[in-house]
Amino acid sequence: MKVLISDNLGEAGIKIFEKEDGIDVDVNTGLPPEELKAIIGNYDGLVIRSATKVTADLLEAATNLKVVGRAGIGLDNVDIPAATKKGVAVMNTPGGNVVTTAEHSISLMMALTRNIPQGTSSLKDGRWDKKKLQGREVLNKTLGVIGFGKIGSVVADRARGLKMRVVIYDPVVQPEVIEKEGFEWVSLEKLYQEADYITVHVPKNKNTTGLINKAAFDQMKTGVMVVNCARGGIIDEDDLYEAMTSGKVAGAALDVFSTEPPPADLPLLKLDNVITTPHLGASTKEAQTNVAVAVADQIIEYLKHNNIINAVNVPAISGKLLEQLRPFLTLADRMGCMHAQFAVGQLKEIRIEYNGDFHGLDLKPVTTAFLKGILDSLVQDGVNSVNAPMLAKDMGIKVSETSTADSEKFLNRISATVVTTEMECTVAGSVFGKSDARIVRIDDFIIEIIPEGHLAMIHNLDEPGAIGSIGNVLGENNINISQMQVGTAVGGENNIILIKTDVPMTDEVKNKVLELSKVKTIQTLEL
Repeated sequence: MKVLISDNLGEAGIKIFEKEDGIDVDVNTGLPPEELKAIIGNYDGLVIRSATKVTADLLEAATNLKVVGRAGIGLDNVDIPAATKKGVAVMNTPGGNVVTTAEHSISLMMALTRNIPQGTSSLKDGRWDKKKLQGREVLNKTLGVIGFGKIGSVVADRARGLKMRVVIYDPVVQPEVIEKEGFEWVSLEKLYQEADYITVHVPKNKNTTGLINKAAFDQMKTGVMVVNCARGGIIDEDDLYEAMTSGKVAGAALDVFSTEPPPADLPLLKLDNVITTPHLGASTKEAQTNVAVAVADQIIEYLKHNNIINAVNVPAISGKLLEQLRPFLTLADRMGCMHAQFAVGQLKEIRIEYNGDFHGLDLKPVTTAFLKGILDSLVQDGVNSVNAPMLAKDMGIKVSETSTADSEKFLNRISATVVTTEMECTVAGSVFGKSDARIVRIDDFIIEIIPEGHLAMIHNLDEPGAIGSIGNVLGENNINISQMQVGTAVGGENNIILIKTDVPMTDEVKNKVLELSKVKTIQTLEL
């Protein structure tokens, strides 16, 4: 079997491949997309970091590919749905760079506080700017940590060692879990109001892109300092620039940018009180060795023994059971992803009901697939089919399963109810035939739609002309409807309409739909 390493990998990982009988490894980094596409069909395994883009187009050419392994956590550069459709396992190494990234966040905070980069630069330029570069102490200052996953929790612990007051906001982890670890949970608004320093450790998704924007800066203390070692774009760069030039923000330390590498004329880079590093959060010798060894071991285990470790789209079960459960796993994962986009508030409870005939199969991997689907976009740490149940437990989420033989009119049905601090929502799905996954119910509304692609869920009045007016708006904005289903609630005066479109709706189009007299709400979903 052949493995291609297409990005720079620690030497320890390469040596493991080279020494393994039955594995031929090629190291060929920096290939242009067309050249990679031309050769990828020769390989059973592909090892990447962040440079290689594993697109649907590349996967189509990867006729023999069985596994993609990422030496690191982030999988923004992999089209996971396309890989899943092709039967390609996608793995990451979620534990290898946790401490490294957390330490980098603390390092940037200290360098920002004491003007270390500016002092170094001025001395090398022949200046002695001692008075100009006076710093602060962090002792007894308040650090606001946004996101209490593996990295955020390590940052909080290190800051506690510096005798800082640490306050935590996490959109998912329940307050009692944070308080049990000895930290203070606060609302996001209170964190903004009280923090002297703010550091970000959440994943980048549609809910967190631009999370720290002008409205957030307006709530912060004058003189606050911010650190971002998570993902570029979570802090709005234009709004940060305005907050810094106005004096609201005294300093910023950025390891990540919306575009990497950032353009040379990025206004932030011209400010003396901005310090930067080129995405070095995971770049230590120890971390790179850890992830290189881990990804090599995982790919070898999969290719030679069919053992799955840290896969984000395949559960750690035997091949035979995997084939039997695959359609239910896909359905549960998509239901979880849908719930993640519905959820408002901290997750408290997840109730999963299995109704009908599942042929006596062990359904625990299906529950795990749901947990992975809902947590994947809500936590920064790499979520996979091994760690999802433990992450849910650590976050204080109560998970329960029940099974009954009755499934109403369906041969099988999976119903998942999610309870948060602010809402409760139920989504049900079924597998038609051998493999066709469908969403069949959302709360009280009966529906039937394929859970994939660009979707919009619209609550509207059940009156003539409602559907036509929505279609007119989309048509006028060159958005094609590829599928539409109307869901009805018994005895109700409202419908929901689920629309699948060829391209996502822009905010402008959503607002136009919302302005229609018969439309009450609209929410877009990406599945």
